[in-house]
Amino acid sequence: MAGAILKRERVRDYLLEMIETHPPGAPLPAERVLCQRLSVSRPTLRSAVDELVNNGMLVRQHGRGTFVAPAKIEQELVSDDRTMVLPQAAGTWTSKVLEFATIAAGARVGRRLSVSPAAEIFYVARQRFVDGAPMAIEYLHVPVAVAPRLSLEDLESGDLYVRLHEHGVRVHDAIQSVEPTVTNDAESELLGVPVLSPALLFERLTNDDTGRPIEYVHSLYRGDRYRIVSRLALGPTATTRGAADAHHPGIPPGDLTARGPVRSATTGDIQ
Repeated sequence: MAGAILKRERVRDYLLEMIETHPPGAPLPAERVLCQRLSVSRPTLRSAVDELVNNGMLVRQHGRGTFVAPAKIEQELVSDDRTMVLPQAAGTWTSKVLEFATIAAGARVGRRLSVSPAAEIFYVARQRFVDGAPMAIEYLHVPVAVAPRLSLEDLESGDLYVRLHEHGVRVHDAIQSVEPTVTNDAESELLGVPVLSPALLFERLTNDDTGRPIEYVHSLYRGDRYRIVSRLALGPTATTRGAADAHHPGIPPGDLTARGPVRSATTGDIQ
């Protein structure tokens, strides 16, 4: 039987699939309809909807219902060779697996991983600690075909990419996004913070050296203990290849001497 975390994740994925396949302003079906369709209770459904409202992906209108929110503004930050240096974050990191199951990918995750919705994937929910203190919750999705012998021990000991390498997988590149959010009841309990505490939501798709997607993960990091630091090269000698109105995160348009790509290095910093 699916665990509580997995059940919440399936509801979340269903709602995200609706958000991604419907235009801004499209209404969500009534709560009663969604509860029947997903075989979940109203509190479980409302918790998932609340999370997506807090993330700015859904909008509630009093007396009218819940609707798909306008798309967010995206800004890609890359270096001039389209790679980013990623130093190791501070502290000693350990993991505790909360749930580990083999499930069907489903439409949304299957699309991310370029596999059939019926394809088997490993679903993993794990808690990450730094020097013994809870720091993050990760929800990982790895196709079974990528590493059929992946075990619970692999996910609790050491770096996942090191373990994948031991299974013959060569990690090559990833696309990752970061945005602000707040914690719900379950997340707050696991992270040891008050409900609706600020947090950072990471979403990452990782490929191997053949271009095959091997991991889709979204993670929630404590906003009071974790921050992202970027080192940017903004000198006047950079090549001008960007548009005249080029914009970089935190830097108003017109404030850069060079309009081209920004060389950068990023690290996670534990507070």
